[in-house]
Amino acid sequence: MSSKFARNMLVAAIATVTLAVGGPGTATAAAPPLSHARITHHFDLAGDEKPENIVLEPNGSIDLSLSAARRIAQITPNGKVRVLATLPAPADGGGNTPALGFPLVTGLVRDAHGTLYFLYATGTADLTGVWRLTPGGTPERIAALPADGLPNGLALDSGRLYITDSVRGVIWRVPVRGGTAKVWADGAELAPAGFLGANGLKVHNGAVWVSNLDKGTVVRFPVRRNGTAGPAETVAEQLAGIDDFAFVGRSDRILAALNQSDEVALIEPDGTHTIVLGPGDGLQNPTAVAVRGGTVQVTSAAYLTGQDPNLLTARIQQRH
Repeated sequence: MSSKFARNMLVAAIATVTLAVGGPGTATAAAPPLSHARITHHFDLAGDEKPENIVLEPNGSIDLSLSAARRIAQITPNGKVRVLATLPAPADGGGNTPALGFPLVTGLVRDAHGTLYFLYATGTADLTGVWRLTPGGTPERIAALPADGLPNGLALDSGRLYITDSVRGVIWRVPVRGGTAKVWADGAELAPAGFLGANGLKVHNGAVWVSNLDKGTVVRFPVRRNGTAGPAETVAEQLAGIDDFAFVGRSDRILAALNQSDEVALIEPDGTHTIVLGPGDGLQNPTAVAVRGGTVQVTSAAYLTGQDPNLLTARIQQRH
């Protein structure tokens, strides 16, 4: 499948999502809780450098999955970019990757020892799954996932990796050492409604939190004492095109990337939300958010705008 045809498919699917989610428009914050927004890095669109997910290193470096380029890259504190790993291209070119038609690296997390775990979707059984990269090592697949799925969001907690499948509409769980993936949660709350369902994923305050792009929702699954999933609870909705997200500190406040509208939303614990960043700040199909202290980082992949994949930083205003 050509990249032009894949993009046309993606545009059509996102348009369908917009119509399906509908609902009233979101409010604009009267006093935005984010300030000093600026683009800190521009990526090479011609080289398919489309940042999909983000991890903040203790030394100030930023790790990124560059989806269509099939790379894991790092931006050092002095602004230099180095490629940590390039994933092998599928033998068939990746045209059978579900929903998108091109192979891509998606979710990315880091453990306390500096090992990176990430997801690769190719539409082929030999490559699709969970991958690991130890410091100074080479990438290796540690768990296979179904070739007819689209592994997307990734979280690490208590020696287990949680993975959203945006096409199959499930959450997988895999031991951090690798092995067989098992379905941890499923249901209508995770299912797609025409394009992509379960997307972003975080483990926070005793629960697994998941966004659903098609349905514009954030869903919370309590983790029971035996490790199984409790009943799903929809905690926020009317968030058209929601991608990945991050929590603000230990609270249940969420900063979420709204991919199709080029915005970031601040979601309060009661489910209400305001728009805190938008196209005027430089966002172009934002995909993920990372928070550390009073600083926010947002990746924009420019999947649909086709103009400027970038990394944005902003400050969190203190609440009074």
